[in-house]
Amino acid sequence: MATVTAPNVDKATWIDLYRRMLLIRKTELQLAKSHQRGDVHGACHTYVGQEAVAVGVLAHFSSRDMVFSTHRGHGHAMAKGMPAEDLIAELYGRVTGCSRGRGGSMHLFSPEIGMMGTSGIVAPCILQAAGAGYTFKLTKESSVSAAFFGDGAVNNGAFHEGLNLASIYKLPVLFVCENNQYATEVPFSYSAGNPHVANRGAAYGIPAIEVDGNDLLAVYSAAQIAVTRARRGEGPTLIECKTYRTRAHSEGMTDFTYRTREEVDDWKSKCPIARCREAILEAFGDEEGVTGAWLDEIEDEIADEVAQAHANAIEADYPEAEDSATHVFAEPRESLLPLPSPADATSEKSFVEATVDALRFALQRHDLMFVMGEGVGERGGSFKTTDGLYKLFGGERICDTPISERGFIGLACGAAMSGSRPVIDFMFADFILDAAGEIINQIAKVQYMSNGRIKMPVVMRGCIGAGHSAATHHSGSYYTTYGHFPGLKVVVPSNAYDAKGLFAEALAGDDPVLFLEHRELLTIKCAVPEQEYRIPFGQAAIVREGTDVTVVSLAQMVHKAAAAAEQLAAKGVSVELIDPRTVAPLDIDSILASVAKTGRLLVVDESFGPYGLGAEIAAQVSGRGFDDLDAPIKRLNGKQAPTPYSPVLENNNIPQVDDIVAAIEELMAE
Repeated sequence: MATVTAPNVDKATWIDLYRRMLLIRKTELQLAKSHQRGDVHGACHTYVGQEAVAVGVLAHFSSRDMVFSTHRGHGHAMAKGMPAEDLIAELYGRVTGCSRGRGGSMHLFSPEIGMMGTSGIVAPCILQAAGAGYTFKLTKESSVSAAFFGDGAVNNGAFHEGLNLASIYKLPVLFVCENNQYATEVPFSYSAGNPHVANRGAAYGIPAIEVDGNDLLAVYSAAQIAVTRARRGEGPTLIECKTYRTRAHSEGMTDFTYRTREEVDDWKSKCPIARCREAILEAFGDEEGVTGAWLDEIEDEIADEVAQAHANAIEADYPEAEDSATHVFAEPRESLLPLPSPADATSEKSFVEATVDALRFALQRHDLMFVMGEGVGERGGSFKTTDGLYKLFGGERICDTPISERGFIGLACGAAMSGSRPVIDFMFADFILDAAGEIINQIAKVQYMSNGRIKMPVVMRGCIGAGHSAATHHSGSYYTTYGHFPGLKVVVPSNAYDAKGLFAEALAGDDPVLFLEHRELLTIKCAVPEQEYRIPFGQAAIVREGTDVTVVSLAQMVHKAAAAAEQLAAKGVSVELIDPRTVAPLDIDSILASVAKTGRLLVVDESFGPYGLGAEIAAQVSGRGFDDLDAPIKRLNGKQAPTPYSPVLENNNIPQVDDIVAAIEELMAE
């Protein structure tokens, strides 16, 4: 572990740091009182006792440096420059709060000052700070990012993955562990096989420093070393600050079932603010004006500032109720690109070749766009999804990763928050289930929680679907799962022409997109124009016009449904085949228009039936187009079972052409 030498700190700096700690402490005590009175509507995780950590570290941060924090983030926000009124108003649920009343105690956003967000989920901030570090690596800035987290987070996989990624990419990140001895109510001494957090840095090749987190000068000195290293391009540092929260985990919670009053009182005697005051008097007591009475006046000034902040916040307006669902998505960008017809194409391309074209155009346009994934670099990806791009754009922008899906998807979140445009190639959709929390709790929610002030242009691509004897861990689809969550767009093309245009749309937007590619379609070719073009989301394609029955299908099922329609045409049955192309948003209007013409609807979906795409389409068509139906809506799905390996079993589990023919004939007989 690195050693720390105390720097010379002048009087002005000491007083500034003292004032910052006082502001945090008095704000937190005001919030504790407000919680008791009911002015705070939800949880209130105070930072009392830990003030030296946030202040000591962030004293070295500029306005361009970024902070990512955890549920106990009040102190970090204020140390980064958030006014007390903005914090208090947020906990009061007012529109003047830092997150405009959307976040409360655990979700604080103020990107204007580099406070990029706090999370009620433990440990994602570690990955997000690494992502900001990756942005700074691309921009060649000397900026740094910091992740603040508790001791509980170091037993979480995000800690391992985040520190490892930061180490191998030499990212300018400070990982600051506030070891306050307890993760909620579980002692760190019990939950950790190695209770020395700083010792873990060596496992990742990262310098680590252990300091007394209640000693402001010790924290200040350690952070100075780490920030200097990061700005010089020497990579991340792990700092363990041993400290203690002297109030309950959250206001109103029982406090003395897992620790004793004597233990709390002992730590109160080590108060970082009292120790700072003593150090100031000892260092400058002989100078004119530096007296206990003068420091008391400073404390009174801070108390008045907090009282005024409380008074302003309690009088502020609540948000307008009708704004509760705004900023789920970014404002759409207008496309200036013409949409050519496949008939305009001069050559045929495979699905993968078409997406490589779209990706190359986007990388040329956006300097801060990069691709991450296992084997996407010089090798070109397992399915050639980045073929040739490494030579054009280099290893920083076409970047190989370890097997670390949660890690690099969480990193992508932080990179997007800090201005980059990450493209994550996860190979198979099954793999990112390890990162579902990062996608659903972080990537999908950041724009909303920040009130639209932070964009999330993350594209996550990978293979779905059965048909290649890959068995259950390489055959999942999951598009209906992700389509359920607000904030995510889900794209499922069925051909190369659509794939290029839809991928270009995903790469141009400011929303997170899951771009899911059926494994069985990657090499199938069709006419694809050479030029760049974009297909808007939420616009279905009428693959085949018909008059007797509407069939809706996705991806590989489009091709099987088309084959079934050909067979039925010979029998006099006219099938209209619709490919939604995107699951979220879903073009229900095109489906309704078709049903109004045919009177019958079959949804063919390779994925499982319960709670799926067919159920959603059926519910909407029944609600809005019931009078147009001449027969009950029918669904044809894959069996409710994991995908097996043997071709005989696999084929039996997903709809085949004969199954679709039979389903349509049954529907026509209704």
